[in-house]
Amino acid sequence: MKRIQYFFESQAFGVCTMLGEKLGIATSSIRLSFIYVSFLTFGSPVLLYFVLAFWMNVQKSLRRERSTVWDL
Repeated sequence: MKRIQYFFESQAFGVCTMLGEKLGIATSSIRLSFIYVSFLTFGSPVLLYFVLAFWMNVQKSLRRERSTVWDL
């Protein structure tokens, strides 16, 4: 079960996991809330999810530091 969970978290940007770690809330409750809100609002939170995923990707690329000038 852990392998399946890891696969989906790595393929789905890890937004819910990041929010759970930052806010100190269980990741499963964030995922369930996201699913329920998505059904109630006809999928509009999906846009928020993609914005957060994009922002996390930008942060990861900005935090990477090169050890030397010659590293690519």
